[in-house]
Amino acid sequence: MQKTKAALWEFLQGLGKTFMLPVALLAFCGIMLGIGSSLSSEAVTDNVAFLRGEGFHLVFTWMANTGLVAFTFLPVLFAMAIPLGLAREDKGVAAFSGFVGYVAMNLAVNFYLTAKGVDFEDEKAIEHYGIADVLGVQSIDTGLLGAVAVGIVVSLLHRRFRTQRMPDALAFFGGLRFVPIVSALVLSVLGLLIPLVWPTFNGWINAVGRGIGHTGVFGPFFFGMGEVLLRPIGLHHILVAMFRFTDVGGSGTVCGDHVSGALNLFYAQLDCSAAPGSAVTDATHFLSQGKMAAYLGGLPGAALAMYHCARRRMRPEIKALLVSGVVACVVGGITEPLEFLFLFVAPWLYVIHAVLVGLGFLTAAVLGVFIGNTDGNVIDWLVFGVLQGSTTKWYLVPVIAAVWFAAYYFLFRWAITRFDLKTPGREDPPADEEPDTAHDEAHDGERDEVEDGRAPERVRELVAGKYDAVAMLDAIGGADNIQSLDNCITRLRMTVADAERVDEARLKKLGAVGVVKLDGHNVQVVIGPQVQSVKDAIATMIPVGRR
Repeated sequence: MQKTKAALWEFLQGLGKTFMLPVALLAFCGIMLGIGSSLSSEAVTDNVAFLRGEGFHLVFTWMANTGLVAFTFLPVLFAMAIPLGLAREDKGVAAFSGFVGYVAMNLAVNFYLTAKGVDFEDEKAIEHYGIADVLGVQSIDTGLLGAVAVGIVVSLLHRRFRTQRMPDALAFFGGLRFVPIVSALVLSVLGLLIPLVWPTFNGWINAVGRGIGHTGVFGPFFFGMGEVLLRPIGLHHILVAMFRFTDVGGSGTVCGDHVSGALNLFYAQLDCSAAPGSAVTDATHFLSQGKMAAYLGGLPGAALAMYHCARRRMRPEIKALLVSGVVACVVGGITEPLEFLFLFVAPWLYVIHAVLVGLGFLTAAVLGVFIGNTDGNVIDWLVFGVLQGSTTKWYLVPVIAAVWFAAYYFLFRWAITRFDLKTPGREDPPADEEPDTAHDEAHDGERDEVEDGRAPERVRELVAGKYDAVAMLDAIGGADNIQSLDNCITRLRMTVADAERVDEARLKKLGAVGVVKLDGHNVQVVIGPQVQSVKDAIATMIPVGRR
């Protein structure tokens, strides 16, 4: 039972992490689409005469078209990214097999519908099955859920068959070559089952979406709060994806096309000249606008409170930590570097923070703010708010952010001083701090070599100028303690042989923001925006199959 639970945790952690690759591309493409569509719109060109030039128009149209890459091919991107992220070796073959499996599934769906005599032009059939053009094939639009199913199945097939041995006569098809072959076969069979179950399953999803819609502004409130509460264990990506890319986040018609998912609706509207309908305006309630109260105002206010509550002699030491966290939050939409400063010292304060984030979503919805995209940072506010015109009510965001800044500042200052919370700069000075012997011995050796007139064999290079990857690996328990290593936007995600060997205090001393031990084997180390560089450095010191 314990092993099954640990395996489930590891799988869910890995699945959530795989979403980051297409989502990162989606965020960039969204900015390209937002800038291109806004600066080429009549509302902007009528007021800025020089933008009417043909050269500007071509550039902005090109930007908008480039931004459509991720939106147009989103399901197949997920179908490839999931096996890519879950595979520990031969990732390229896994991604290739994901594409093969996704196409095979849709061709099988087309075969079933054609054999059954379904008329692809019949409105009732289109509505019943959800028929759409998928990569040039008339199939059932299973969206993100179909892509996730393909990705999971292909990753399991890759793990099972990538070393498959075949008889001599068929040896050419063995090993890695067998993975896309078996993926095509298995997903073709799965494709024959989809027309039988999808109409019912899709009806359930639509019912959930309608139920959330009936909650009005409280739907965004619970969504925003839920995302924050799930963030410490890394499962928020799954919740967010459900709202962004499925009917749970809403559905409607945009410029004649049926679109499902809050983010899909918003991006489709950017490429449509018609005025947004209620489905689109309601969809943004689950997008960037709700985050801006906390991201642009609240968390910076909390950071200032932590700075003011720190001991005076410690303020210079924590200033860089807090400033970098604020920059990551305001500019990058990455909140963990600030949230993990108080999550472990006062979990109840983190719950209050989650409620305030939810209230930010609710407030933006009530006031009719209309700003989409994914990150809730100042870039989203400028590109999808200011540049899109006053109809987005972008001017309300600074007001809301200022209110949240004050609320967070006074709340955190009161909580820190009232309960003597050990936020950065308030920790009790250690009476007898243990030296970092591994670090000291390394430097002693270098010092001896210099005194002997010899150059040191190796001066340890810090990752991003501040992270000692060698020491961090030692604090994790060494290379033999790591069974798998990966990362998301801000964290190292690891499966370890023994979580007790992970030295949390030393990792924090080496620059980690926090450590989350989900169970005896699944561990996350919160690094911040430079996590990819840290992961790459550690990966060079462990066996290939564990990376």
